[in-house]
Amino acid sequence: MALKGRDLIGIAETGSGKGKRWHICCLRCYIFSAQPRLVRGEGPIVLVLAPTRELAVQIQEEVAKFASRSRIRSTCIYGGAPKGPQIRNLQAGVEIVIATPGRLIDMLEAQNTNLQRVTYLVLDEAGRMLDMGFEPQIRKIIRPDRQTLYWSATWPREVEALAKQFLRNPYEVIIGSLNLKANQSINQLLKL
Repeated sequence: MALKGRDLIGIAETGSGKGKRWHICCLRCYIFSAQPRLVRGEGPIVLVLAPTRELAVQIQEEVAKFASRSRIRSTCIYGGAPKGPQIRNLQAGVEIVIATPGRLIDMLEAQNTNLQRVTYLVLDEAGRMLDMGFEPQIRKIIRPDRQTLYWSATWPREVEALAKQFLRNPYEVIIGSLNLKANQSINQLLKL
């Protein structure tokens, strides 16, 4: 469905492998055949947004497995790390940027990159990003002229309503229950 160029909503529980599906699509469809090579100073062709730096780094590791064989450059930008190396990577030119919304907005406002060439946008764990209050940043990034893939493990009604504002006539693929939501009975404790 994504290879047809349509927006897509994919809902499935965590650990189902849903996030790996778009890697293959973006590399086959957009990078290899549909886009001219980047010129220095141009922004990325593919933008992947993740709610946390941990997920962004994990996505970067997966993308690197596919991209390294095809000379596709990617970088990961997120808060809590020095900006210098991230800025250098962006300015050198990368086809794929994996980012957290806050750091991406910082880079855009400082004119370290732009989104003019982005035609393929992935919102990974989109429900969580919206739950974490990233709606204003997402609204700054999403445009109707780029394909958007919206992946999430949760699908409450308020998140569904926001997704439908962001996407144009999307395919919807829901694996499992329509009533997916984060498990509230899990407590995580960090002991130092």
